[in-house]
Amino acid sequence: MHTSSSSVNFRHNHLVELLCLYERQTKPLDFCVSDYFRSHKALGSKDRAYIAETIYALIRWKGLYDYLLQEQSYISWEKRIELLHQKNPDSFLDDESIPLHIRLSFPEVLFSEIVASWGQELAKSICLACNNPAPTCIRVNVKKISREALLAKFKEQKFDVSFSKESPLGIIFHKKINFFGLQEFRDGLFEIQDEASQLVASLAKPAKTNRVLDFCAGAGGKTLAFAEALSGTGQIYLHDIRQGALLEAKKRLKRAGIQNAQIIHESEKAKLKALKKKMNVVFVDVPCSGTGTLRRNPDMKWKFSLEMLQRLASEQRVIFEQALSYLHPEGRIIYATCSILKKENQDQVEHFLKIYPLQVDGDIFQSFPKQGEKDVFFAIRFKKTQ
Repeated sequence: MHTSSSSVNFRHNHLVELLCLYERQTKPLDFCVSDYFRSHKALGSKDRAYIAETIYALIRWKGLYDYLLQEQSYISWEKRIELLHQKNPDSFLDDESIPLHIRLSFPEVLFSEIVASWGQELAKSICLACNNPAPTCIRVNVKKISREALLAKFKEQKFDVSFSKESPLGIIFHKKINFFGLQEFRDGLFEIQDEASQLVASLAKPAKTNRVLDFCAGAGGKTLAFAEALSGTGQIYLHDIRQGALLEAKKRLKRAGIQNAQIIHESEKAKLKALKKKMNVVFVDVPCSGTGTLRRNPDMKWKFSLEMLQRLASEQRVIFEQALSYLHPEGRIIYATCSILKKENQDQVEHFLKIYPLQVDGDIFQSFPKQGEKDVFFAIRFKKTQ
């Protein structure tokens, strides 16, 4: 379908305005885009799709385009947009006159950390995969509907969907849609959750009547995933220092029809103390660099620093020790990150095994970014040594 010049200018003007707004503030890119769309109701669905797709491509490839525009006295967003439409980033991949980290459009400090973790060849494929859009996966709430029945509903609505490869509860959407407007979402038939996140949550494996603590629960995504195994029995406790995230978790629990879960705020010291050494399962999805989710959050790579990595690694050790204090002597604790870096994963495991009376229980989960597939996650389950 032909797009008129007035429509192109309309989109371009909004795109530049949004990019300038993003540059002036500190919010993550996805929040900035969402806020902008909410305050500009005149933008139609096709306008929004074009603007979102373009801004994400620009942020992903900003390092390369800025290098190519370095002779300019001032690099404007208009110049970057022009270059995006003229030059395919892939055409520079074999140009050895350009430093490799710039060809991959990654900051040198982060690229060096990925190379230190996995070697140059794998680091290169990781970075290339991170510069592509991620698929959208949902997790079916089988308490309300079967995966087969929900897939059939979506196909009736002409959505491009398929079963996920590994998660038995996942459905992949191959084109972006507004999930929140779907009646199936409002009815709690599914939640948006990457396939890797679903698989990591399955490591909890709570038995019926177990007590489970989701220590860094956030908005409750992992809780919603492993609640199914309890079949309404036992008790799940959600804890986080972020009040806003827990408010969102409360809404999601209600929509999903989960009644055997309670939220415990950081300030409720007496309640937290009463849980010490009583949890059959403790799940610790620690704050991390988020380097495994750069397909969804490309702006994060430009905010990475070694100081941030060191601070996070220290916080992760403190949080894990706090979470461990809630574990029953015969319980299991899961440590998880969405990082690709060994300093937040394998190095931390080595530290935990050296400091605490723990042993690895089962296989370690490690995923890598691949075109059209799940996100990066690392997870390991421990049990106490007897």
